[in-house]
Amino acid sequence: MDAPFGLPLPPPARVVVGLSGGVDSAVTALLLQRAGYEVLGLFMKNWEDDDQFGDCPAEVDIADVQAIGAQLDIPVQVVNFAAEYREQVFAHFLAEYRRGRTPNPDVLCNREIKFGVFQQHARALGAQAIATGHYAALRRSRGQVHLLCPADPDKDQTYFLHALTQAQLAPAGMPLAGFTKREVRALAAGAGLPVAQKKDSTGICFIGERPFREFLSRYLVAEPGDMLDPHDTIVGRHIGLPYYTLGQRQGLGIGGGHGDGNAPWYVAGKDATRNTLLVVQGHDHPLLLSNALLSETASWIGGGPPDVRFACTAKTRYRQTAEACEVEALDDGRCQVRFAHPQRAVTPGQSVVFYRDGECLGGAVIDTTTPAAQTLSADAVSA
Repeated sequence: MDAPFGLPLPPPARVVVGLSGGVDSAVTALLLQRAGYEVLGLFMKNWEDDDQFGDCPAEVDIADVQAIGAQLDIPVQVVNFAAEYREQVFAHFLAEYRRGRTPNPDVLCNREIKFGVFQQHARALGAQAIATGHYAALRRSRGQVHLLCPADPDKDQTYFLHALTQAQLAPAGMPLAGFTKREVRALAAGAGLPVAQKKDSTGICFIGERPFREFLSRYLVAEPGDMLDPHDTIVGRHIGLPYYTLGQRQGLGIGGGHGDGNAPWYVAGKDATRNTLLVVQGHDHPLLLSNALLSETASWIGGGPPDVRFACTAKTRYRQTAEACEVEALDDGRCQVRFAHPQRAVTPGQSVVFYRDGECLGGAVIDTTTPAAQTLSADAVSA
């Protein structure tokens, strides 16, 4: 019997489901139960700092998980991974902001927590497989696990899963691969799940709905500095480099009398050494556009790149159409990526993720970029 949902084993294998208290993971458990699997639910409490402030409502989510377990008649367990999360994810998050970069903690959380310590804990519970509510697909072929884009392109989460290894994907299943969000909510409502209409969580979980600057100020000391235009002219003051990201327009506070009339200003770069913020006028200013980037050491789903040099498409942010590029895998594990068309606000600290024929190949953290102002030859891109 073939195993459904990309799982390694057919029913009645024991599967531990990561239950978040949301509708996606609840329907994941529902689908597995209906397929005949022995399902256990596990809630990961990854953040404790804000319990006293009520900013990260773990108690609400835990109550929802327990209600899901009661409705489905499956056992649920709450496990505290806050220490592991702080050490393996949050410490890196703060270190990157101190460097003037913009990290993506969700990528690291998936690798270190959801498919790391969670997977280890699931094994201790006798799990033969694990499952999550991610919108992504797994295909098994010739001893390899392939990570594929799901049926609903608007919910595709492969961008955040690109750093996973074969060992992490081997025991995993992702039952929502073939469903749209609307279908998932309909399944939840039909089964009487109490979270059928629960609002999706947005942003970074430990920041929640509060202003980003307010949160970050608890952990980083802001050092104000100058905002400079491309001619090194001071046009304003910033409140601290961590509070800005490339391409940002809002909140710069640059008054009149600077630059080209009333054209809006955008963040185009950070200089942590000088503690200065580079700002430019115009949405598509050349200093906001990049033809190429150099990554840090890449992660490859299949264990290595498909070739030393290959054509594919890539995303440099989550909600973006994958763009044609050529990737050169360097001897030191990094990648040189050249795009067919200039990309806007490519941000060091974020991830570049590679795709080909609906499959996520892997990705890497962006280290440096080449501005479009430093034009590359057109024939450097063969995608």
